[in-house]
Amino acid sequence: MSSFTVIDPTTGSAITTLERAEIDQVDAAVADAVRAQRGWAALAPVARADALRAFARVVEEHVEELAQLEVKNSGHPIGSARWEAQHVAQVLNYYAGAPERLIGSQIPVAGGLDVTYHEPFGVVGIIVPWNFPMTIAAWGFAPALAAGNAVVLKPAELTPLTAIRLGELALEAGLPEGLFQVVVGSGSVVGQRFVSHPDVHKVVFTGSTEVGTEVAAGCAQLLKPVTLELGGKSANIVFADADLERAAAGVPGSVFDNAGQDCCARSRLLVERRVFDRFLEMLEPAVAAWKVGDPTSEDTQMGPLISASHRSTVQGFLDGVDVAFRGSAPEGDGFWFAPAVVLAQPGDRIARDEVFGPVLAVLPFDDEADAIRLANDTAYGLAGSIWTENLGRGIRVSRGVRSGVLSVNSHSSVRYSTPFGGMKASGLGRELGPDAAEHFTETKNVFYATE
Repeated sequence: MSSFTVIDPTTGSAITTLERAEIDQVDAAVADAVRAQRGWAALAPVARADALRAFARVVEEHVEELAQLEVKNSGHPIGSARWEAQHVAQVLNYYAGAPERLIGSQIPVAGGLDVTYHEPFGVVGIIVPWNFPMTIAAWGFAPALAAGNAVVLKPAELTPLTAIRLGELALEAGLPEGLFQVVVGSGSVVGQRFVSHPDVHKVVFTGSTEVGTEVAAGCAQLLKPVTLELGGKSANIVFADADLERAAAGVPGSVFDNAGQDCCARSRLLVERRVFDRFLEMLEPAVAAWKVGDPTSEDTQMGPLISASHRSTVQGFLDGVDVAFRGSAPEGDGFWFAPAVVLAQPGDRIARDEVFGPVLAVLPFDDEADAIRLANDTAYGLAGSIWTENLGRGIRVSRGVRSGVLSVNSHSSVRYSTPFGGMKASGLGRELGPDAAEHFTETKNVFYATE
């Protein structure tokens, strides 16, 4: 058995050392999940709902602990980390309403009664990334548990600590042993075993498009359902008729939040040509004011990047490009990176590939058709924003841009009560929203003959 060290990205120092699970440990966890799921699915829906609400209450009681742990492990600013921990409780509370609402249909047919049922898959394997460890995990495990499944969760090796703690809190809340387990290890072992294990009947993966493609291919060989939330290169489209001051003020948060380590980051800024120069003049002070620093400070807006290797990758995107201006960042220990705004051309690598860091590529456009063309000029289609005071334009452009989540005059991407997911290379399926629990079930159709 091998081990790995969890690093604090603010200081570059070690937090703890953990053991990587091997295949036999994954198999043991799945076996425990199979046993726990039978009893869980047999409970009355109200009992499952009460159990999820109890889990939510325990999370609420530990919001500050979870937030502080996320600050240390992920470098998230404390304000953001508190929101993320509270969000986990909110997601659990929301899906606590699902067990009693997973109703089927009665379909009129000749000669009898036709009824549909929502049956849980059984055991669900969930693989989450390092950028939002708590929230993305909850998007999977809350509706999966609500639907009557057991969950085995694999966090990223870079940021496993809050997931491990959530597993402990689930037991403290009274969830059955084996129902919700966290298994720490490499993707090539734990994640791959989720894909190949015959008793894991659905896989949920959030991460890169490259790895997601491999997960999908493995699941396809076993005809195993899979949900994929993958990369993004989202566009922030600003028309000349927009409230330019408001739009400029919102740009830093749309791309530099979580140090740009966000698949929904609006990392391409498309500005109508006749206000292009003026908008950049308005944007520069907004970027300069974006506060990068100690994530334990209440007024910090951005912490460090997650690792030294990731910082090198992000830095590589600035080689040979036209940097218009940059913000500031601390020097010394930690994986700090100053936000950057780059003047780009449509064919440039920085305008097409996901950076996953605080780097913004800016391009001009001429009219609506040109804006839509540029917004769609990428393999991805996850999120995006449109800024305009023209209602008709907002509707036309939002219908023309091939992205799963768009907002007009805002940068909102995720609400637990609305569906979330991408088009094109940004993924398959949807998470969250009122139908999410159904996505963790199979529809069974039964005909009862009466004649």
